[in-house]
Amino acid sequence: MIRTVLAVSAIAIGITAVAAQSDPIAQRRELMKGIGGQTKTGAAMAKGEAAYDQAKAQAIFASYSDAAAKAPNLFPDNSKTGGDTAALPAIWENKADFTARFTKLGEDAKAAASAVKDGDSFKTTFAAITKNCGGCHEKYRAKKN
Repeated sequence: MIRTVLAVSAIAIGITAVAAQSDPIAQRRELMKGIGGQTKTGAAMAKGEAAYDQAKAQAIFASYSDAAAKAPNLFPDNSKTGGDTAALPAIWENKADFTARFTKLGEDAKAAASAVKDGDSFKTTFAAITKNCGGCHEKYRAKKN
């Protein structure tokens, strides 16, 4: 009985994972949620609410770089609606600009990873990088109610 329950649970988890992988809206939401967590950590360090940590700073920049590489492919034409997406039609109307913004985020994150050596340089660099995020959200993401 226990083996049957475990087998059914494993199959259900596997099906859920496959479904999420084939659902670009779910993938991009998960990717952005991860970036949000990293941004929260970075904001706390930049504001002095948390101690500066070089390893965390590097992890933040690496996650931004990774997301910048993955995100443009998570907005195929068949994902304009559904899945409680906050993506605005402007993404598909201005795909080149949208993709260029992710390219800039990735480039800025890579540069920051090698340039940031302390809390002061982190504050300045982190503020500049998060402007990339804000600019894209302003133009391409629906406002939350």
